[in-house]
Amino acid sequence: MNRITSIEKQTDNPFLNMYHLTFKDRAGQDGNYYFCTRNSDDKLKIRTHKMDSEGICVYAVTDEPKPRLVLIREYRFPVDQEIYSLPAGLIDPGETAAEAAAREVGEECGFTFTECTRGAEFYRRPFLLVPGFSDEPGSAVFGTVTNLDAASHNESTEWITPLLCDKDEVRRILSEEVVSVRCAFLCFLFLNTPDNDPFSFLCD
Repeated sequence: MNRITSIEKQTDNPFLNMYHLTFKDRAGQDGNYYFCTRNSDDKLKIRTHKMDSEGICVYAVTDEPKPRLVLIREYRFPVDQEIYSLPAGLIDPGETAAEAAAREVGEECGFTFTECTRGAEFYRRPFLLVPGFSDEPGSAVFGTVTNLDAASHNESTEWITPLLCDKDEVRRILSEEVVSVRCAFLCFLFLNTPDNDPFSFLCD
């Protein structure tokens, strides 16, 4: 059923734009809805219904007897404060999700990333991030990090501190700090994995 009756672009910004759509509700009345997107007009999910991943977040642990989880503390403008999250970013044209993950971990943390590909493929498929107001899908990439003493390469518009967190520190962060939701959920998984298998949740 086609509920949408019109779509109108309302802004013309380089990275993120607002759209207004009209629709018919279940009573046949006209309604208004607004959403934002990174996509060009011809690539809106409303038009294509494609679910190609646009970005990634990275669940990365150290290759140690007691693995530590890679987190970042990053200043974010919409909340005007530092929050705790996972290394993440957009997938550049021509990149795979794994290549984007390795690049982002290198830029944000300085570490060398190696992907873990175990488990069913659905762990790496795209999922919608905030479908109430955006059409952006993203996927998770899993792996390990080495070269832990290397320096990060933040851009001048980024304020990112890389962190290597053991389970006690992850518990503290979840209890006391401002944390992104997808980071929180992957932290929950990290806390419930044995030290000898930090990817035990990646089952077939």
